[in-house]
Amino acid sequence: MSPVDNPRIGVAGVGALGFHHARILAGLDGVSMAGVYDVRAERAREVGSQLQVTVHDSLESLLEASDALVVAVPTSDHESVAVASLHRGRPVMVEKPLAPDLEAADRILEAAAEAKSFVQTGHVERFNQAVLAAEPYLDGPLFVESHRMAPFSPRSTDVAVVLDLMIHDVDLVTSLIGSSLKELAASGVSVLTPNVDIANARLGFENGAVANLTASRVSLEKMRKLRFFQPSGYISLNLAAGTGEFLRLRRGLGELHDAAQSGHAAMDLTEIVERIPLQGDGTEPLRRELENFRDAIRGAVSPAVSGQDGRAALAVALAIQERIESHVADTRPA
Repeated sequence: MSPVDNPRIGVAGVGALGFHHARILAGLDGVSMAGVYDVRAERAREVGSQLQVTVHDSLESLLEASDALVVAVPTSDHESVAVASLHRGRPVMVEKPLAPDLEAADRILEAAAEAKSFVQTGHVERFNQAVLAAEPYLDGPLFVESHRMAPFSPRSTDVAVVLDLMIHDVDLVTSLIGSSLKELAASGVSVLTPNVDIANARLGFENGAVANLTASRVSLEKMRKLRFFQPSGYISLNLAAGTGEFLRLRRGLGELHDAAQSGHAAMDLTEIVERIPLQGDGTEPLRRELENFRDAIRGAVSPAVSGQDGRAALAVALAIQERIESHVADTRPA
């Protein structure tokens, strides 16, 4: 595709998340908001009125008015909407998961290649302030632990919690560890929906790192925490707040060993540990994500989370889901 300096970007699907895409695009510098479309015409009119943006009565109309498209429709419709845009040469940002299965993901990527366009995947946690602030301190983490808990909501119950919530941490952990997956174990249960609502996965990587991921959409409280343990220290992130801290030894290991051998009195933790606060500049992660999409359309950068990245995260998430299903079958009484 040819770069577009002031791209017209449309939003297909204005549910809970699509609304926020439209909200940000309506005021984003260097972007012309092409409007919104939703199969629920009343919802589209409501959002159009609230945000003062154009409402289109068909996807074709929106695509005709756009240079690029944000795809925020239900996962089952990602392929049809994304491919329709790509066939017109319009790049897309597709909300996670990229597709319901790998075959559909591959067809999206093939359409992009044929059109000489691109796909960006909406893994917004890559743009979380805490994650961005922590990246300079990440140094070969050997153990990672994530907890992503949410109260029940009918939204996204068409897919299991692994594809709804855990896939965020699958993408984050695999991208930050930077090693190939070697093995995985997983378990999960359905509580309120026909799909798995609570899941745990343990991922082992070729470089020896291990990640333990837990996700639930039937919890009483929200939680989005991520922790990294590495030889240089311990990183704890509160993804919901966009903050965190890096704890590392203030003194050498030899000094601590000498103190222990000499029966030294208990040492204050602040004498041993240096605490480095991790916090960004307050920019909304979704805004950063859309700025990256805008700049990729301009030809200034590559998408921070490519379509291939989205497919890779989907492949791991589907493997986790398959392992959960086989585990349930193996443990069910005869």
